[in-house]
Amino acid sequence: MAALPPLCDFGWKAPSFSLPGVDGKTYMLENLRGPNGTLIAFICNHCPYVKTVIGRLVRDATELQGLGVATIAIGSNDPVAYPADNFDNMKIFARQHGFTFPYLHDASQSVARAYDAVCTPDFFGFNGKLELQYRGRLDASKTTLVPNARRELFEAMKLVAETGEGPREQTASMGCSVKWKAA
Repeated sequence: MAALPPLCDFGWKAPSFSLPGVDGKTYMLENLRGPNGTLIAFICNHCPYVKTVIGRLVRDATELQGLGVATIAIGSNDPVAYPADNFDNMKIFARQHGFTFPYLHDASQSVARAYDAVCTPDFFGFNGKLELQYRGRLDASKTTLVPNARRELFEAMKLVAETGEGPREQTASMGCSVKWKAA
């Protein structure tokens, strides 16, 4: 089911976390953040929205790294109800798509809840002080790739890297709802 996150709450501080990565290491936000910004992407392996844009996300993350912006991907979906999103399949997904950034497993879903993640993909763009400056989409693609689409996420994070502030006009991301565990 498609879901839309709220737009950017400028200045909201990124909650800290410590999560295992698909490479076997444990990562903390404080050790991953970039000097000029940090992009946190809540994604999963099975979502058609994520599958459509994953190549562009990897491209943008690689280019943003050169601007001092770190990228972190987090998988928070319930792996019992959605086995395609389990930790072993996260490892395969990262390898298949050539991730140049950590892909972390939020097994308890506590990080997704702390960030109020709504969908996959759900992008949170922070400045160097870990203040939220972007909560929009990667580009106009949904479940079908839009050729030559404006690189909204990249442009926003480039602006954040250069000025510490994100664009005031943002279009919400759209994707599959986060698959929460049963209470």
